[in-house]
Amino acid sequence: MSEETANTLFPILDSEAARPVGVARLAAEAGAADAGRDGHGVEFRTMVTRSVLNRVVSKRMPFFNWGINPYRGCEFGCRYCYARYTHEFMDKQDPYLFEREIYIKQQAAWLLRQELKRVRAGEEIAIGTATDPYQPVERRAHATRSLLEVLADHEGLRLGLVTKSTLIERDVELLRRIAQRNILRICVTITTPDAKLARVLEPRAPRPDLRFRTVERLRAAGLRTGILCSPLLPGITDTREALEAMARRAQKVRASFLGAQPLFLKPCSRPVFLQFIREHFPALEAQYEARYRNRAFVPRAYHERVGALVQAVVRQYGLGQRFSAGARKEPQPVWPVQGELWGRVGNQDQ
Repeated sequence: MSEETANTLFPILDSEAARPVGVARLAAEAGAADAGRDGHGVEFRTMVTRSVLNRVVSKRMPFFNWGINPYRGCEFGCRYCYARYTHEFMDKQDPYLFEREIYIKQQAAWLLRQELKRVRAGEEIAIGTATDPYQPVERRAHATRSLLEVLADHEGLRLGLVTKSTLIERDVELLRRIAQRNILRICVTITTPDAKLARVLEPRAPRPDLRFRTVERLRAAGLRTGILCSPLLPGITDTREALEAMARRAQKVRASFLGAQPLFLKPCSRPVFLQFIREHFPALEAQYEARYRNRAFVPRAYHERVGALVQAVVRQYGLGQRFSAGARKEPQPVWPVQGELWGRVGNQDQ
């Protein structure tokens, strides 16, 4: 029997083999959300999900045991975003679809109520590990707020929340309720105080000055809130001058802490970020290509150099740390010329 004849005789088997499974099937069955489509060409869809509380296994987030992401995809479109790969689970290989197709998880609050019993004493939950919980669609969808309302009914939890959005100010009173009976740490990511750079690096995120204002307001409300100056972009935002400028702003708004980590590029984010470098920092293109061609992370020596520099600036400006100092390795001595470490591409293991 020819292959063509077989395909004609068994169309049901053919269609079954082609059907997506798992998360890809849920995405294929997702319906249009009330938010529909916005003026930037972003589509919003509702997605049935089996779980909203997921184990964190990433080495990049060793301090968290559980992660919560109310959405799949993120409207902010940050050029460096490491989470673009999550759309690949839905058979969507185009990395730009991560910022163009946003899925709103349905019944998230109900699921969280059932799943919190899995969290053991001392374990920490991070909200916003792969998508911003306060991206613009949250104004209408209220998925994040519904989860916070569940958490406000519990006590003894350890919670971390990461966002770039000023929308978090809407939930100040709810966050204060949570903090009264739980340990809550809020991180506002401000990659750069330079508004012009931020506009091309994080196209749809709020301006840096607005984010600084949000940190100040959250601190005034008594919430432990710090700044993540991440990722540090080699040759762009990783200098001592840039870090001190950030530290001064953090100090002015009474940030509880300041943290920063070097850029890492997963295969899904590499082409998007390198296109950004090509357009806005062409002189650095060759170095970025060489450093990230076959690896996602910067060399160990560079990582330690930057880590020591961040710690020195934090101490200089009297800023706290995101996590307890005892959980971190002591910083290495500061090398005198940072540019030499980044510019030398011969030894990839340094």
